[in-house]
Amino acid sequence: MDATIAGLRVLDVAAVRSALTYEAAMPLVREAMIALSTGRVRQELRSFIGLGPGRTFAIMPAAFESPGAFGAKLVSVFNDGRGRKAHEGLVVLFDGADGAPVCLADAGEVTAIRTAAASAVATDALARPDARRLAVLGMGRQAETHIQAIALVRDLESVVVWGREAGRTTEFAARMTRLTGVACMAVCDARRAVEGADIICTVTAAAEPILLGGWVSPGAHVNLVGSSGPAQAETDGALVARSRYVVDHREHVLVHGGEFLRAKAAGLVGDDHIAAEIGQILSGEIPGRTGDEQVTVYKSLGHAVQDIACVAWLNGRAA
Repeated sequence: MDATIAGLRVLDVAAVRSALTYEAAMPLVREAMIALSTGRVRQELRSFIGLGPGRTFAIMPAAFESPGAFGAKLVSVFNDGRGRKAHEGLVVLFDGADGAPVCLADAGEVTAIRTAAASAVATDALARPDARRLAVLGMGRQAETHIQAIALVRDLESVVVWGREAGRTTEFAARMTRLTGVACMAVCDARRAVEGADIICTVTAAAEPILLGGWVSPGAHVNLVGSSGPAQAETDGALVARSRYVVDHREHVLVHGGEFLRAKAAGLVGDDHIAAEIGQILSGEIPGRTGDEQVTVYKSLGHAVQDIACVAWLNGRAA
């Protein structure tokens, strides 16, 4: 549904999904992350309210430089206790010229698309040009969107998917093969899944590492996506320490990046181990990959600047 109520455009899941393609989202998030790293966006740290075990309400505000759009994402993140979590909520967009609210969009669908688009942009910047083998740890909505988005920036030959439930993982892999035309194989062992992979995406609700640094092949690129708070970590300190560690936003990772914080607490890294923000690499300020054998990591926490950029584009397109 794309409806206008008292001057406020409302975009539901179907309206977002039909318009916000990965091809549309990738340049939007690319420019948003450059803007964030060059000081053209004001963005406060995310605010969390705990609602019980595995349940969080988050408020994420951002404002593009005047007279740009501003707004916030209001989102609930509920872990079902079986390795899956759902993002539900709204992105609220305000007009930078007169301060009026102009659009509400489904946050879950915007998040699913823009997160994968951001990982694809980072993969394009950091993975080897000849990367062909993708491993995905997780089998939810983000696993689906990441496979589709990354297939747009690398000519994938194969995808290996790991999940905790063998039957569901097999069904998911078969569906993704049909959807993408790329051979997707399900495995029940995470180490086997990433063996020889050129690109690895972790998109789980895991609180403890499901990817160990010793499993990652030289020259691989890793997108750490699923963990979004300081108490969660999808990989161990060994991977953080051995990698060229690139983040979406330094300030947020130093407070909310669980993998980095654990490695730092263990004495494996210091704050200077963060090589760059992805926006600095995309703008050419700092180089990305510096060698074919180097392991690169992109830590994605996700930011309101990405949501606001996408919803502003959707609102403008629908006008």
